Amino acid sequence: MLQLLELFPDADIYTSVYDPEPWPAAIRRARVHTSFLDRLPGATRYYPRLLPLMNTAFESFDLDGYDLVISSNHACAKNVITAPATLHVCYCHTPMRYAWDPGFMDGERLGRAERVLLPFLLSRLRRQDLIASARPDVYVANSHHVATRIQKYYRRDSRVIHPPVDVEPFLATAHRDQGYYLFLGRLVPYKRADLAIAASARLDRPLKVVGGGRSEGDLGALAGPRTEFRGRVDDAALAGLLAGARALLFPGEEDFGMVPVEAQAAGVPVIAYGHSGARDSVIDGVTGVLYDGGGVDELCDAILRFERMSFDAQVLRDHAQAFAPKHFRRRLVELLLETGKEAPSRPVAAPARRA
Repeated sequence: MLQLLELFPDADIYTSVYDPEPWPAAIRRARVHTSFLDRLPGATRYYPRLLPLMNTAFESFDLDGYDLVISSNHACAKNVITAPATLHVCYCHTPMRYAWDPGFMDGERLGRAERVLLPFLLSRLRRQDLIASARPDVYVANSHHVATRIQKYYRRDSRVIHPPVDVEPFLATAHRDQGYYLFLGRLVPYKRADLAIAASARLDRPLKVVGGGRSEGDLGALAGPRTEFRGRVDDAALAGLLAGARALLFPGEEDFGMVPVEAQAAGVPVIAYGHSGARDSVIDGVTGVLYDGGGVDELCDAILRFERMSFDAQVLRDHAQAFAPKHFRRRLVELLLETGKEAPSRPVAAPARRA
């Protein structure tokens, strides 16, 4: 969103629910329009529970009068209804994963009633999502992995433009391998921290787990004696942890994944599951190791293969710079110009699920 505002500083932002407190000044200064959901008590805290109403919320926006609408979408933002003459470009982070991926909810703690009702809710979401998928004029995918999913579920072509990653703070990090592996991310089931922990324990390798989330309590039982849970850390501590890591373990199926780019910017190789967006940012044998198969055995084999290899930190840093924000902005402008639309003279709307 910040990079879109960099391109269109006078844009209006449309979002379902908005709490200005945690957001940067650039967003707080913008004209932010919220849906009727924002007026519900506790909406900013419990907004995930409002998912059944999100489609209606985005459809309720009046976007007449805009030449260009850019939706930053991973759920319902693309569902906005625009005027016939409006160009709607959807920057798609993924088709709605909980609706389309059968295994996405595996590992989530659901009550009996939720398990009974969930298939009906997801079926309804899929129908709504498929109908709304026809509304954007142009799809932009954040990885080739997502482009494949857009084609499979929406039957739409897309252009791949990788998301902007702020690599500058990590380029200045001096990498001094201290022998430990690092998992960095939210501790939720689909991130697959369990695989990183189990593989490190089996191989008796030191692992630092950085992040918090609802799965944290369950993961302790998988940990070996050399696994350390660091919880959430600030930017300064994160830079230090990356500086000492032997490699980043990235075993989840991600749509793109900014963490591997940040690690490479710090000169740290990445061991990543290959059937994911990490294939766009990790070069097998050059900036890390990609592996097939989604189990502990395959990750163990990948770690052992990695330990027989050597990597050039400067090559990793140079590669990471290809994902800097300036390249995202340039490629998006090129795409807009290719459509025959110059920078709009009337206001621009940039709806997102949350600003």
